[in-house]
Order: sequence, then C-alpha cells, then structure tokens
Amino acid sequence: MFKIAICDDESFLTEELRELLSSYMMEKDVVFEIDTYSSGEALIELGIEVVRYNIVFLDINMEKVDGIKTAEMIRKVSREVFIVFVTAYVDYSLEGYRLDVVRYLLKGNANFQSKVNECMDAIFDKMNYSVVKREFDFKEGRKDISLERLLYIESKLHLLEFHIMEDTETVYTMYETLNVLDDMLSENGFIRTHQSYLVNAKHIKNVVRCKVILTNGVELSIPKARYTEVKKKFIACRGEV
Repeated sequence: MFKIAICDDESFLTEELRELLSSYMMEKDVVFEIDTYSSGEALIELGIEVVRYNIVFLDINMEKVDGIKTAEMIRKVSREVFIVFVTAYVDYSLEGYRLDVVRYLLKGNANFQSKVNECMDAIFDKMNYSVVKREFDFKEGRKDISLERLLYIESKLHLLEFHIMEDTETVYTMYETLNVLDDMLSENGFIRTHQSYLVNAKHIKNVVRCKVILTNGVELSIPKARYTEVKKKFIACRGEV
C-alpha cells in the first residue's frame, strides 16, 4: 500500500491535488491511500507515525505552523519520507535544500497536472519503485494481475483463493498448492503466515497477538509456532515497502 499525505489549509487545492494523484496512481495500477490534513499542527501531532507515509505534500504558507516547520518536524523523525512543497512562491530554495525536498509544485501553474506527474515519476525513480505483474490461469480465465492488488492467497485443500483489490475485493480461484505460490512470490514480499495463508506484506497493517491485521480490516490467524518468524519478516519487509 502506497501512502500519501496532503497538508494544505485550502480545501479546494487539496481536493485538486488528491484527484490528480489518484489519477496518476490508478494509471500506474498502484494500490494507494491518500490522507489529507488542513493544518501543520494536525500532521505534527502524528509524531513518529508520520513515517507511515511514502510522500508528504506540504503547503508552505499555512497559518500558525507553516510547511517549513512541519517539514522540520518530519526530518527529525525520518530522512526517508519524500517531501514535496506546494507553494505560490519560488523563493524557498535554501530551506528546500536543507530539508531535502524532492520537488516544488507551483500553485496556479497552467501545467500543474504535468508537473504533478513529473514529480511522481521522479519519486518512483528514486525509490526504484515498480509494479510487478504476473499472469495466472484461474478457473475464471487467464488474467494478468498486479501483485500490488493481491491481498492474500488462501488454500482450501488444493483450491487456492486469490483475494484481489479491484473496484471491490474480488476472489479468483485456481487448482494448485500454496507451496508452489510461496516459492513463486516470496521474493515479491509475500509472507507465509499460516499453512493456509500467503499474505502480501504491503497490505499488512500490523502483526499482533498471533494474528495478521490487513489494511482492509481482515484478520488472519498465525500459529504460535510461526508468530516470531512472521513478525520478523513483517518488520523486515516494512523497511522495503
């Protein structure tokens, strides 16, 4: 799950940017989530939890706590979060360099959409981020599936159920063993949490009390014997996704 935050006190600009980013991410077939904040204070209140975001878009000229101070807070807890300044001015180059800002987006620019796309392309390049697709022969027909959209696979004897995020969660089935899929997908960030479950680490929200909690709210049990191993793999993957 690719997570983006937009922090701007002008709601119409927030909505415009949200729509442009959503369009870009859907075109790239990336599963994403966009949260919005109307003030720097609201984002600062997250503290260390701000690291949940891959990218933060910050309006520089906000009341009380501006984008510069908000970016300083982010940099106190993480150098990994990509920061993009959204501003009506272009005279913040020194602050941008100091805070390792990846791009400036100029409000009111006639080419705003193309600038947003260029910004996202640059960030994806820096992250070496790409969408991996695999072709599967389901009972429902052959389909080319983005692994970004594959939540988890459940084994029911030799019938596998693929839970996939499309417009809604969709289930496709095929006859195969979960061991074969485990070998195929382990290098793509999938974790064998149970004899019957292979889970996409990008969609794991947390691992607690012998269960996996997914971003869509589904909870899958983990045997006690596997819990420590699954927790370690989740923490390792979290640094990569």
